[in-house]
Amino acid sequence: MAKTTVRQRRSLIAATALALSAPLLAAPAAAQPAPTARPFADAPEGFAATQGGTTGGEGGSTVTVTTYADLERYATASEPYVIRVAGTINVDPFGRELRVASDKTIVGVGTQGHIVGGGFFLDEVSNVIIRNLTIRDTRMPDDDPDDDAYDYDGIQMDGASHVWIDHNRIERMNDGLIDSREDTTNLTVSWNILSEGNKSFGIGWTDNVTARITIHHNWIRDTNSRNPSIDNVALAHLYNNYMQDITGYGNYSRGSTRAVIENGYFDNVRDPYYRDSTATLSESGSILVDSQGRREEGGTTFNPRDHYSYTLDPASEVPGIVGAGAGPQASIGR
Repeated sequence: MAKTTVRQRRSLIAATALALSAPLLAAPAAAQPAPTARPFADAPEGFAATQGGTTGGEGGSTVTVTTYADLERYATASEPYVIRVAGTINVDPFGRELRVASDKTIVGVGTQGHIVGGGFFLDEVSNVIIRNLTIRDTRMPDDDPDDDAYDYDGIQMDGASHVWIDHNRIERMNDGLIDSREDTTNLTVSWNILSEGNKSFGIGWTDNVTARITIHHNWIRDTNSRNPSIDNVALAHLYNNYMQDITGYGNYSRGSTRAVIENGYFDNVRDPYYRDSTATLSESGSILVDSQGRREEGGTTFNPRDHYSYTLDPASEVPGIVGAGAGPQASIGR
């Protein structure tokens, strides 16, 4: 038998190794089932469902709008309406916050409903649902670096009650994506995408400690501060929220707030959750990935199940569940 050279032996070894590994290399990766959006209820969970509940324009006429004039006409009316937004509506003047009257549902038809260049203002009203809309694009140039000169919010609430904000996408607003102020209470904020904003979700602007707020299954990403900041809220319950790529701070409780955080998922979040010396905060079941900084609990909070029932998803499943289900859905508003 002829001798083999070193180079020939190396080639033979390499060929043999490649042949042995070929089935492994050729085998496709196991298919991972794509998360699917669950069927969504047409009534809120959480504090918006308590003390009589939140029904919006139920019992009133249902109208479909495609212009800002019609949206304003029905949203400001004294009687109840279910207002279906079936297209892109540009706000004029730019940055205006439409004042919504009590007993209204404003809902996007599938993924068609866009409010561009403005938002909504709920001023001492009750029983309002804002659902399944994309609210976007009031960002101003860098001459307003702190987003203070132009108070253009996505949804602002002052002294409102029984409000459900659900399945919206709110992004690139010049001030807060959502502001809940001046004792706004029995509020549920669920299944929204809040993104690409400096100030995400501020709660407070009051010396009173009466507000009751539920925040669940929201995807808050690519934001800086107020994610949310919670000031003087009597009962704040946050569960199954997906926080991602937050550069300023995450869940911050202050004043006389009592906050309960359950089964959240924090991915690349600076200061994921913490409190000042006067607030109380408890956290359980959350997962933190690449998240550094303050994680602080303390004081006596409350048991949310004393006020309503709810189902917790495992924190490990939150990115898939919320990623598939948050924001406007084709099945809502039809």
